[in-house]
Amino acid sequence: MRKIIFSMWLCFALSQFIYGQNKEKKNYTTKYISSNHSLKIDGNINEKDWDSVEWTGDFVQHRPDNGASATQDTRFKILYDDSYIYVAIQCLDSEPELIESRLSRRDGFQGDWVMMCFDSYHDLSTSFTFIVTAAGVKGDEFLSNDGSNSDVNWNPIWYTKTTIDSEGWNAEMKIPFSQLRFTADENQQWGLQVMRKLLRKEERSLWQFVAADAPGWVSNFGKLNGLKNVSPKRQIELQPYTVAKLETHEKQEGNPYRTGIKKGVSAGLDGKIGITNDLTLDFTINPDFGQVEADPAAIALDGFQIFFNEQRPFFIENKNIFDYAVSSSASGGTFGNDNLFYSRRIGKNPSSYPSLAENEYAETPTNTTILGAAKLSGKTKNGWSVGILETLTSNEYAKISGANGERKELVEPLTNYFVSRIAKEFNSRNTSIGGIFTSTNRKLNGQLDFLHKNAFTGGLDFRHFWNDRTWYIEGDFVMSSVYGSKNAITNTQTSIRHLFQRQDATHINVDTSRTNLTGNGGSLRLGKNGGGDFIFQSGFAWRTPELELNDIGFQRVSDDLRHHHWMGYRWRQPFYIFNQLSLNYNHWVVTNFAGNLNAISVNLNCNMIFKNNWSGGTGTNLNPLEYSYSELRGGPRFRKMPNYNGWVWFESDSRKKFRFGGDLFGGTSIRNAEKSFGQNFFISYMPTNALSISINQNYNSNNTEMQYVTQVNHNGKMNYLVSELDQKTLSFSMRINYTINPNLTIQYYGQPFISRGRYSDFKWIGDAYSIDLTQKLNPISSESITLSEDEQSYFIDVLEDGTEIRNIQNPDFSFVQFRSNLVLRWEYKPGSEFYLVWSQGTSGLASPKDGLFKSLDNQILGNTKENIFLMKATYRLIL
Repeated sequence: MRKIIFSMWLCFALSQFIYGQNKEKKNYTTKYISSNHSLKIDGNINEKDWDSVEWTGDFVQHRPDNGASATQDTRFKILYDDSYIYVAIQCLDSEPELIESRLSRRDGFQGDWVMMCFDSYHDLSTSFTFIVTAAGVKGDEFLSNDGSNSDVNWNPIWYTKTTIDSEGWNAEMKIPFSQLRFTADENQQWGLQVMRKLLRKEERSLWQFVAADAPGWVSNFGKLNGLKNVSPKRQIELQPYTVAKLETHEKQEGNPYRTGIKKGVSAGLDGKIGITNDLTLDFTINPDFGQVEADPAAIALDGFQIFFNEQRPFFIENKNIFDYAVSSSASGGTFGNDNLFYSRRIGKNPSSYPSLAENEYAETPTNTTILGAAKLSGKTKNGWSVGILETLTSNEYAKISGANGERKELVEPLTNYFVSRIAKEFNSRNTSIGGIFTSTNRKLNGQLDFLHKNAFTGGLDFRHFWNDRTWYIEGDFVMSSVYGSKNAITNTQTSIRHLFQRQDATHINVDTSRTNLTGNGGSLRLGKNGGGDFIFQSGFAWRTPELELNDIGFQRVSDDLRHHHWMGYRWRQPFYIFNQLSLNYNHWVVTNFAGNLNAISVNLNCNMIFKNNWSGGTGTNLNPLEYSYSELRGGPRFRKMPNYNGWVWFESDSRKKFRFGGDLFGGTSIRNAEKSFGQNFFISYMPTNALSISINQNYNSNNTEMQYVTQVNHNGKMNYLVSELDQKTLSFSMRINYTINPNLTIQYYGQPFISRGRYSDFKWIGDAYSIDLTQKLNPISSESITLSEDEQSYFIDVLEDGTEIRNIQNPDFSFVQFRSNLVLRWEYKPGSEFYLVWSQGTSGLASPKDGLFKSLDNQILGNTKENIFLMKATYRLIL
């Protein structure tokens, strides 16, 4: 114990000393060279022009030993002319034979690398970041919010080459000013940082030292001086594309839409226009996202929608500007992925499916067509951030063929999506205030009246730092208003995220005459994020019952008030067997607007990195009180059994070409009413510097005695049927990446997935508030429930006297899916690409009686798969 206390004291004292050192900013002065210079970007750094400036270095470790001298020297030079900024970097190495020169696709960050960061706005918040590996692979990121937000999908046009010699490895960069944003001041000062990663020691060293406990990243950069009479460049970039597509699938006799083959050619245009040096207009006409990787398979039994990450390039780039997380917290566990803007709503699956008569067939679009989209975004020198997004999606029709010929049925209306985001920083960038407004407008014309016709959301947020940005207070407020038919608003009131029909709710009720809903929400948080090893955040959040964000946002719950608290302690300097160690405590208390206490939860976790570069952690959640108003889909609040769960994880040395890791997790409730177990395991191997193979395996087992099945109305009283559920989920994913050179790669991804659920021992809910199972559950005798001969449904004798028999669908399931992508990508010139893509997949239902592996065999190996072949070419023009 005394050793631990001494280590805590030593870490605290050292962190205060280092933090004080961190306030001293380094300066580097560059020089201008004429445009007829001799610089050639070949990685050799041997041209005479480089002699006009001195080398600078003296790098200091950022990790593992924060503040210690770098184990290998690094030095760099910077020059510029009228159009470009040039960088030369020497990564000296006393053991050059140990340099890790690993190939990967762009932004792969494999092996040894060096990173050059320019805060060209000099706003102490944003950074244009350029990375090159020892193998010559590019990487680039745009950082915002003082480095806490990273846009890795920013892909500027720039040039770089590397070489390896007896003294180490060298890199040269040539970066067009048109790819950066800066003012028109005659004499400029930019923020500057250079970082080097030495993989074999897992060491990251910096030119401008940043203490491990320093709040922020960009605000701690050094300074680049000497830039004079540099004119901002207003870029105009156009990128037309063309796609040839061939689909094959199993032929279905009589179905005119499943003939076995389908083909087509399309074209479109992406563009980028510099309206001013600060603001850029991005647009896309008839975008194609065929090369985007498929979403991972998932299944949910709780009734809520599943959140999927955005993967489409147009919506990912500059995503941070439009981001407006609703009531987020450092403790997690509040509202997860909830956001006022969820870009996956744009181009989503159609909202309706046609009703078919006997012997009719339908062809329904997989996604809604995006006719066009444009976004204006940027940040000004005086602290304004602006983002405006406008998107139009088309009417989508299902084609229906039958005895009377072919007809069309509207399945998604013409829809306009609009998002505007604005923020202003002032008080030396320590204070920011922002706002957001969104609208969704559909042209329904009397059809699809279950959808909202118009939906609007708005929000205000703020953040204030003090005490050298180590302390902060932040908050947000959001409002929503949705309009539609009586049917649409009734559907919203009774949806899983609102459930106004709840039996025991006295503060809400379903009003079928309403044609709009208006709600609000928000949060307030106080925290400390630096200046020592103790950090914390505490806050409060609320959502009124009528808050509705899901037309263009993502929201899971409403009618919610909660307090959260998180605190942690960090050992940031190496000690004993650790390089780093962190301890965290979290708790949450949840109520609703009726004053009901719905949840109390506590979390403890610990994570560590060992000196041998292995890492691991463990944690537990305790849930002594938890009520759910969604469990019975509109029934009374349902008290879950007090429960706890825990996990442990590990990962081997990330520096090695052969790596592996995994985790185990499990939990149980009192009286074993609910039990869960799961394990994940991965293996990653690089047999050569150009080839990497990884395999991930995931298994989950969930058992509960109280899984919701359905509800039965008997004499005006709703009865809720639950059962025991045994659910098993198994998936494997494989990735193979082969890099022929930094601009030519082949990638494969494949994932078989199965989730099987078996229901048994059906019961009626008795006292939903009780944790005494004899009062909570009323068993159904085996004589009162029988399975039909075709095993598709159950017959339930509701009163157990033979007078009232109800039929319910057999809830057993076994869902099987396989998805894969094979992509060849060739960047034949900077910014211009050629793709060959083969996507293959199948999905279906297996017998719930079969084992997991047998179902995978029957449904994947035994089924005809659907194939999509794409050939896509883009050409980037800079005007």
